[in-house]
Amino acid sequence: MGFNTTWRNLGRLRQIIAVLVKYGFEDLVANSTLRNFVPENLRIRWLRQDKPALQYTRWERIRMAAEELGPTFVKMAQVLSNRPDIIPEPLVKEFEKLQDRVPPFSSEEAISILEYETGQPLGSLFEEFNPVPMASASIGQVHKARLIGGRDVVVKIQRPGIREMIERDLALLHEIVRRADRYLKKQGILNAQDILAAFEKSILKELDYHNEARNMVRFRELYKNYRNFYIPKPYREYSTDKVLVIEYVSGCKFTDVKQLRAWGIDPRSVVVNGFQIYLTQIFEFGIFHADPHPGNVLVRPDSTICLLDFGMVGMLSRKDRYAFANVFVAMASNDARMMANNLKRLAIEDEIHDMRQFESDLQEIIDEYAQLSVAEGSLAELTADLQQIFKRYRMVVPPGIFLIFRALAILEGIGRIMYPDFETYKYVKPFGAKILQDQWKPQNVLSEVQYRGEQVVGFLSNFPLEVREFLRIARKGRFHMEVELQGYGYLLKKLDSLTNRLIFTFIICALLIGASILATVSFPPELRGAYGLPVVSIFGYVTAGCLFIIVLYAIIRRRIYK
Repeated sequence: MGFNTTWRNLGRLRQIIAVLVKYGFEDLVANSTLRNFVPENLRIRWLRQDKPALQYTRWERIRMAAEELGPTFVKMAQVLSNRPDIIPEPLVKEFEKLQDRVPPFSSEEAISILEYETGQPLGSLFEEFNPVPMASASIGQVHKARLIGGRDVVVKIQRPGIREMIERDLALLHEIVRRADRYLKKQGILNAQDILAAFEKSILKELDYHNEARNMVRFRELYKNYRNFYIPKPYREYSTDKVLVIEYVSGCKFTDVKQLRAWGIDPRSVVVNGFQIYLTQIFEFGIFHADPHPGNVLVRPDSTICLLDFGMVGMLSRKDRYAFANVFVAMASNDARMMANNLKRLAIEDEIHDMRQFESDLQEIIDEYAQLSVAEGSLAELTADLQQIFKRYRMVVPPGIFLIFRALAILEGIGRIMYPDFETYKYVKPFGAKILQDQWKPQNVLSEVQYRGEQVVGFLSNFPLEVREFLRIARKGRFHMEVELQGYGYLLKKLDSLTNRLIFTFIICALLIGASILATVSFPPELRGAYGLPVVSIFGYVTAGCLFIIVLYAIIRRRIYK
């Protein structure tokens, strides 16, 4: 984003900065070029006497700031809550508290958007349309309706202007991250631009309802032969990127034990079926619903489980599925070496220099969790321990891994309530063993050999060319190296401030010396002022005095705000 974009959105940028300051993040603004967007007369307000925001922890203040800044920042916080490899655990817990609920927009606006997007009047699409929304969120809201022909549906309508607002905020976020990059790196956030790019990709997908419809169609095809699992049908002929029409399904929440028993359904069987459905998604198909909170999982009177809201879907490649499954198999088999090797296969990059120490750390986790039931240990605790391992060895794993852990932890938490004797690993282990057998099927082994062979051939083909290019550059003496120095931003800022003060000091001294010299020169009476001093000398003394007061004020103010 360039200067023009920043200039057009200057009001919103100042609003963001004001919220950051309100919640005690003056250091982010003051230690980056973002301070240039704050008028001088507002900076005095950064010093608060009552300090109400500082009664909360830093993580709570980050969450409150995200809430106040609106949908873009709430969504970013929710996405980051699934990435404990990027943000610290206390901040993950705070972000998980965020509720994506806002007041609904008017039914007139909803109908206007619906008619504009579909190109048809309301009456030609629906026999009935309930103007009161069933639910409302920051991206859109949902209305119940009935299509011509009598089919009950729900209609998701995107909030007016939300795409423009999110795109504007994303542009500003890119500018903020660019300006605050040195400060963020000093705070240990080394890949802020990558984090923002991943979030941008995620939220832009969520803004396109065609993407959710495609996900639903894909899941329906994968599970068309499953009788205990159902995905509502999307009516793509009535849907656009801002309107999504979906088959209406009735049922009770996954956690409504009272209603399940009234229908003669054993809650324990629902827990087992739900867990097995998710394990099937992860280990067999490699595509899974990434947000299985109770509101998105319904149970029908015939015990069929229905999943709703496919805006967030995770994926795992076949290679990653094998490695992930083998991690659980290794835990169940008490094999730290196997677990270490598969975690290393799973990692995109790592800094594991001592495999024996790595295996020893994993053995501690195995001893603690491998044979425990839900009542004694949990996947949430296992995730926290693995997260510490990833941080210690600087392991970067596919984002889908943490989405899986989050989904399984949610289901396990429900299982803890509805089925206290439910043993997580009892159901994970067979899937791991199955995929382990699948890994060694002849067609899969052949595919892996072919892939490795292509890599070797590619290396042998490119290596001579790379060597030739290297030697060509060496002969011409044109080696080019890029070195990025960290931590010198603050020093440059201090030097800049010191240089400005020195310049002011030299000007003051020059004015004083010049005025004093002129005071010794004879001037006509009409060019003399108070005390018989020449007017030019008086002007020099007054100007020097004003500059001295400015410099003194800057020094004192910096001491106060330091």
